[in-house]
Amino acid sequence: MKPDLEIDAVGLKCPLPVLKAQKALADLHPDAVLRVLASDPMSRIDFPHFCAQAGHEFLGEKAQPHQDSWAFLIRKSSDET
Repeated sequence: MKPDLEIDAVGLKCPLPVLKAQKALADLHPDAVLRVLASDPMSRIDFPHFCAQAGHEFLGEKAQPHQDSWAFLIRKSSDET
Protein backbone atom coordinates (compact mmCIF):
# COMPACT_ATOMS: atom_id res chain seq x y z
CA MET A 1 0.00 0.00 0.00
CA LYS A 2 1.40 3.37 -1.01
CA PRO A 3 0.84 6.03 1.65
CA ASP A 4 -0.34 9.53 0.81
CA LEU A 5 2.21 10.96 3.25
CA GLU A 6 5.13 9.67 5.30
CA ILE A 7 6.56 11.31 8.38
CA ASP A 8 9.75 10.45 10.22
CA ALA A 9 9.50 10.40 14.01
CA VAL A 10 12.56 8.19 14.53
CA GLY A 11 14.43 9.28 17.64
CA LEU A 12 11.45 11.05 19.18
CA LYS A 13 10.01 9.87 22.49
CA CYS A 14 6.40 9.56 23.60
CA PRO A 15 4.18 11.50 23.01
CA LEU A 16 5.91 13.28 20.10
CA PRO A 17 5.44 10.57 17.42
CA VAL A 18 1.67 10.55 17.99
CA LEU A 19 1.50 14.35 18.12
CA LYS A 20 3.35 14.59 14.79
CA ALA A 21 0.96 12.03 13.31
CA GLN A 22 -2.07 13.90 14.65
CA LYS A 23 -0.85 17.14 13.06
CA ALA A 24 -0.13 15.42 9.74
CA LEU A 25 -3.55 13.73 9.69
CA ALA A 26 -5.25 17.10 10.20
CA ASP A 27 -3.86 18.24 6.84
CA LEU A 28 -4.83 15.09 4.92
CA HIS A 29 -8.10 14.37 3.16
CA PRO A 30 -10.47 11.72 4.59
CA ASP A 31 -9.42 8.13 3.80
CA ALA A 32 -5.81 9.20 3.14
CA VAL A 33 -3.11 6.87 4.44
CA LEU A 34 -0.30 8.12 6.65
CA ARG A 35 2.91 6.15 7.21
CA VAL A 36 4.80 7.02 10.38
CA LEU A 37 8.33 5.85 11.11
CA ALA A 38 9.03 5.70 14.84
CA SER A 39 11.64 4.11 17.08
CA ASP A 40 10.10 4.63 20.54
CA PRO A 41 8.89 1.20 21.76
CA MET A 42 5.83 2.88 23.30
CA SER A 43 4.70 3.77 19.77
CA ARG A 44 3.57 0.17 19.34
CA ILE A 45 1.00 0.81 22.07
CA ASP A 46 0.36 4.49 21.42
CA PHE A 47 -0.60 4.38 17.74
CA PRO A 48 -3.35 1.73 17.99
CA HIS A 49 -4.73 3.52 21.05
CA PHE A 50 -4.62 6.92 19.36
CA CYS A 51 -6.44 5.55 16.30
CA ALA A 52 -9.15 3.94 18.43
CA GLN A 53 -9.68 7.18 20.36
CA ALA A 54 -9.62 9.47 17.31
CA GLY A 55 -11.66 7.21 15.02
CA HIS A 56 -8.87 6.56 12.51
CA GLU A 57 -8.19 3.07 11.15
CA PHE A 58 -4.96 1.48 12.34
CA LEU A 59 -3.75 -0.55 9.36
CA GLY A 60 -0.84 -2.18 11.16
CA GLU A 61 2.84 -1.97 11.82
CA LYS A 62 5.94 -3.41 10.24
CA ALA A 63 9.35 -3.70 11.87
CA GLN A 64 12.20 -1.85 10.18
CA PRO A 65 15.10 -3.85 11.68
CA HIS A 66 17.82 -2.05 9.74
CA GLN A 67 16.66 1.22 11.35
CA ASP A 68 15.64 -0.15 14.78
CA SER A 69 12.18 1.28 14.19
CA TRP A 70 8.65 0.47 13.03
CA ALA A 71 6.49 1.75 10.23
CA PHE A 72 2.87 2.40 11.22
CA LEU A 73 0.04 2.81 8.72
CA ILE A 74 -3.01 4.88 9.59
CA ARG A 75 -6.05 5.62 7.43
CA LYS A 76 -7.64 8.94 8.27
CA SER A 77 -11.25 8.73 9.33
CA SER A 78 -13.83 9.64 6.70
CA ASP A 79 -16.04 10.90 9.53
CA GLU A 80 -13.98 13.96 10.46
CA THR A 81 -15.91 16.57 12.37
